[in-house]
Amino acid sequence: MVEAARSPKVNRLMAKTSPVEFFQQVRQEVSRVTWPTRKETMVTTAMVFVMVFVAAAFFFLVDQVFSAGVRLIFGLGH
Repeated sequence: MVEAARSPKVNRLMAKTSPVEFFQQVRQEVSRVTWPTRKETMVTTAMVFVMVFVAAAFFFLVDQVFSAGVRLIFGLGH
C-alpha cells in the first residue's frame, strides 16, 4: 500500500547547452527587456537618495531620544 502512494521518480536533469547557445539565448532575452529611460533612472535614483536621507534622519532622532532617556534613567553624562 505504501509503494502505491509514492510518485514515480522523475528524471530532473537539465538540458546541456553549449556556451555559444547560452550566449545566444542571453542576447535574445536581453533584447526582450524593457529598459528604463534616462529620466526614469534619474528620478528613481533621486527618490532612493531622498528615502535614505529620511531614514537616516529618523533613526538619528530615535537614537537621540533613546540616548537621552538612558542618560536620564541612569544619571549619566552630568
